[in-house]
Amino acid sequence: MFLARRNLFQDKTRLALSIGGVALAVMLILIMDGFLAGMNRQITSYLDHSEGSIIVAQKGISNLLGATSLLPPRIESDAEAVDGVSEAIPILSQFIILDLHEKKQPVYLIGYDTEQGGGPWEIAEGRAPQTDDEVILDRVLAQRHDLALDDHIEVMGREFTIVGLSKGTTSWMTSFLFMRKSAAESLLRAPGAVSFLLVEPVSGQEGSEVVNRLNDIEGVNVLTKDEMKVNDIKLFARIFSAPLRLMIAIAFLVGIMVVGLVIYTATIERQREYGVLKAIGSSNRVLYGVVTAQALFASLAGSLTGILFAYGAADLIMALRPQFLIVFNPADMAWALAAGLGMALAAALFPARVIAGLAPAEVFRK
Repeated sequence: MFLARRNLFQDKTRLALSIGGVALAVMLILIMDGFLAGMNRQITSYLDHSEGSIIVAQKGISNLLGATSLLPPRIESDAEAVDGVSEAIPILSQFIILDLHEKKQPVYLIGYDTEQGGGPWEIAEGRAPQTDDEVILDRVLAQRHDLALDDHIEVMGREFTIVGLSKGTTSWMTSFLFMRKSAAESLLRAPGAVSFLLVEPVSGQEGSEVVNRLNDIEGVNVLTKDEMKVNDIKLFARIFSAPLRLMIAIAFLVGIMVVGLVIYTATIERQREYGVLKAIGSSNRVLYGVVTAQALFASLAGSLTGILFAYGAADLIMALRPQFLIVFNPADMAWALAAGLGMALAAALFPARVIAGLAPAEVFRK
């Protein structure tokens, strides 16, 4: 340990660069992983907060956000007549494009009954719509386009007044827009239409049994809320998860190379000292321990610094771009430390090969 510490601190600038390189690699790993977790949370935000534990969709539809669903007529009364159903809340939904300050903005429109539910779970400002020319807009989207309460926006050729600003209803992909279901029916020219039913089973009733009974209704596909959340994540996240995970792997390799280069250089510069140790009887195992201790110190110090950097960077990103959500779980910290340990062990392989082939006699001849 003494020799390892001496070798590392002999060149403090190089040590600082090594720790900094690992810290940046770990920060990138955590930010990418946290962004992926935040994206998944945003994708399922509506289902996480909406009423009911069962979703009734059109036959062949298994996603809330990924497809247009149109249920058969009288579906609400048919579902409520099923044994074990306590409540069936209808919503009418559709992806639409808003033209805000000459910028195209995709939003997910949800028409809901203000008395039954299915609307925004938190209104930060304002109130729920009371007439068919009023809407609730996401607060982050409103801030990005300098919109406020009582401002007017055009939705599919009709003018609406913003009477509420919802919280937690945005993502980097899209935002939610809420209006009365009757307004959505008129806007989409679909009187009485229902896209999905949010079904709540009777207390104590087994959810799987209710799902089976609801599936007997013609023209529907019934899933639990958890199943639909998984389907939405698979549909949207798989498009972006592969590039993000590739970036995580690249960051891990960068950390290995940084630590490996520093420890390799420190080992090469001190070949004579290692040769002396081998000449007086030190085994390769002891020398490997010296190299590994150096790599562990640099990697773990860099990992801890990277965790601090990641929290600071995440706060800065979300402050500047609130549509992005970065979520860190306690397991992520353990993963960061494990990544640092993996970097250390992998980086120690390069200088270990130098020591293994080191012949004391050749060192002394030099």
